[in-house]
Amino acid sequence: MKNSWQEDLKILLNCDLKTLYPLARSMNRKLEFYVGPTNSGKTYNAMKKLKEANSGLYLAPLRLLALEGYEDLKESNIEASLVTGEEQQLNEDAAHICSTIEMIDFDLEVDVAVIDEVQMLEDDDRGWAWVNAIIGVPAKRVIMTGSVNALDAVKKIAQYLDEELEIVKHKRKNELKILDKWTSLDKLEDGTALIAFSRAEVLKLKQKLQKKYTVSVIYGNLSPEVRRDEARRFREKKSQILIATDAISMGLNLPIKTILFTNDTKFDGVSKRKITVNEIVQIAGRAGRFGLFEAGYLGATRRDILNYIEEEFQSPIRTIKPPFKVKINNSQLESLSMHLKTKSLGKVLNFFALNMKFNGPFEAANLSSMLEASRIVDSKDGLTLEEKYLLAQAPITTKSTIILQAYNSYIASVVKKRPNHYKPSITLPQKAITQKDLLLVEDEVKKISLYLWLSYKLPNLFPDHDKAYILRNSFNSFIEKSLKGTLISDDSFVEKRFESRFRKEKNDRTKTKEYNKDVENRDKKANGFRKRSRKTF
Repeated sequence: MKNSWQEDLKILLNCDLKTLYPLARSMNRKLEFYVGPTNSGKTYNAMKKLKEANSGLYLAPLRLLALEGYEDLKESNIEASLVTGEEQQLNEDAAHICSTIEMIDFDLEVDVAVIDEVQMLEDDDRGWAWVNAIIGVPAKRVIMTGSVNALDAVKKIAQYLDEELEIVKHKRKNELKILDKWTSLDKLEDGTALIAFSRAEVLKLKQKLQKKYTVSVIYGNLSPEVRRDEARRFREKKSQILIATDAISMGLNLPIKTILFTNDTKFDGVSKRKITVNEIVQIAGRAGRFGLFEAGYLGATRRDILNYIEEEFQSPIRTIKPPFKVKINNSQLESLSMHLKTKSLGKVLNFFALNMKFNGPFEAANLSSMLEASRIVDSKDGLTLEEKYLLAQAPITTKSTIILQAYNSYIASVVKKRPNHYKPSITLPQKAITQKDLLLVEDEVKKISLYLWLSYKLPNLFPDHDKAYILRNSFNSFIEKSLKGTLISDDSFVEKRFESRFRKEKNDRTKTKEYNKDVENRDKKANGFRKRSRKTF
């Protein structure tokens, strides 16, 4: 009996990924890789093929790009549906779907599927979604778009699948030049984008530069709607300068003439490190939009940063190497749970990462976000393993108190099977004065996104989809309005409040001295009057 159990577990722990997608395997698929740098027209050409197809699927890395693809199809008079984790606009007459890559339907057969930004298969937390899409999307023609560093990876996966692969190379349509000298913040041209690597740095630069320039900002904590509005302002020349993190490195088509790096280090979630040639190339490629500029320019706001950027930019791009990460699926989760005799999600995930073996260039991986969430859901009584797994995939960040409190509240609703009606954690002020005021509203929008995600997964327990959607629009409008105005840093606000209090106390002391002096003068006058009165009488 023991040997049988061990044999079953051994079979379970060896997986051939391609067998998990029978519909894709039943089709005579052709793989194509449109490879090239940013501004080479590869995505444009892929979308052109999608529009020509009788049925199609566009798989985007971001909700913002899925929306742009959806609108592009509609502008071309092609019926389309939009499917993301928190938004679904379904059209019964549509044969084309635009979706975020995690929302792919592996049972929906189409003529053409476009998998955008395929180099993302290297991403620690989301790379599994690209691996699954390449292997399992049921399309006769699978068009991948991406940068040259993903070329070897795509070849290896195609070889594993034993499917035909055509490589279509694209060249940048105009030149990208490195500036000879560093650029002062006092001498910025219209159409310049400054690159920082944190929300705090972006807002600090905004505070400094908005005295001289009109400014748009883009950073990861902003919702897609606000990012889009900020991009629109810059595109319509309502702002002269764009200040952004590397959030602009994917997808957003912006009229940037010059990219200037304000820093050459970033915190990657683990440590602070120098940015890599791959990151520099991806960001720099946004400069010199074809059709608007004859060339794009790359520079920095300090001499030492420019020297590093120039040296790194000239070095070879780092190729994505196998193994490629694979996430546990529902079937594996249930089987391992039974064999391990545990309902602990964390234990199953860790066992999967340490013991699972795959045919081909793949490895089992744990997602840091899921591990963090698993610690929370495993601490709650009354959840099934399936419910834990679902909740652990929700879009949360443990750095935000607002989101953590909401997450715990939502888990309680799942345990008690009691509907959770959406309630805002904050009341909108008339305007954001400090960066912290703005951050609270940004976190509230993320909380709404979490609720919307759950409303699609568990609609009976999270019924206020429409209310949450309307509230999100209201909060986004507030953020957009705040970003157009003046925001002071939290430290500056404390300093100004202290200075204001100091001035008030100083004024109070001055007034007290003046009052005491008046009293003293009045007393002197009264004493003089009394003396004169005594002499008179």
